[in-house]
Amino acid sequence: MQKHYAKPGEVMYHTGLTKEMLEGAEYALVPGDPGRVEGLAKALDPAAEFVTSHREFTSWLARLNGQPVLVMSTGMGGPCITFAVEELARLGVRTFIRVGTTGSLREDLNLGDVVISKAAVRMDGASRAYAPIAYPAVPDLDVTLALRQAAEELQVPFKLGVTVTTDSFWPGQERYDSFGGYVVRRLQGSLKEWQTLGCSNYEMEAATLFTLTSVLGLRAGAICGVVAKRTDSESVAPPDVYRAAEKRFQVVARRALELLLAWQGAAR
Repeated sequence: MQKHYAKPGEVMYHTGLTKEMLEGAEYALVPGDPGRVEGLAKALDPAAEFVTSHREFTSWLARLNGQPVLVMSTGMGGPCITFAVEELARLGVRTFIRVGTTGSLREDLNLGDVVISKAAVRMDGASRAYAPIAYPAVPDLDVTLALRQAAEELQVPFKLGVTVTTDSFWPGQERYDSFGGYVVRRLQGSLKEWQTLGCSNYEMEAATLFTLTSVLGLRAGAICGVVAKRTDSESVAPPDVYRAAEKRFQVVARRALELLLAWQGAAR
């Protein structure tokens, strides 16, 4: 596979970034929501700076232990995250950590807990443009171990789990509280099936991210805060629980990056 890197000064069409803007960053935190970017960046580095915002892609640059780290929103869903990975890879990013929110499928995963994905079910469509459906969606082992160790050190309640990635928030996750209230026949009963198969949570990006980074020889991991407990209801958690979940994945992501940077330094 021939890799295509950005030329000096070349502006990426979708993200609006250049290689120079990243200052050599090889690590990126990639939340879906542009509104989370500043908080994540400043959790890494209070002196983090805004870089640019184009379409759904808002970017800030932080420094952690002297190393540049990009924080960039991807928007929601698999197609959006392909833009982010493709263009950031051309600019030199090699490790991606998705941080976001999720709905729990397990009784023992409560509101405010975090889920660290150990694999993902490819119910998305975008990943199929990169690999056949039999290709596994798995995160990088080192990134996943760093996230797990960080959560353990910080005593953040977490579970390692198999994540179900969907393209649809409502019928794709068998929600009946949509405008139409209808779920197509092939998805009726799907929530119970994923629970029976031992899956931990629903979200909308991980499988695409894992498939794409594996195919391209990059690294990725994912950590999400639980803001809906589907064993109880379809409702999203109130704002205080939502903020607590965000705080937890912020601190775990920061510590995981510190560990990855330390391991990288020790390997040199």
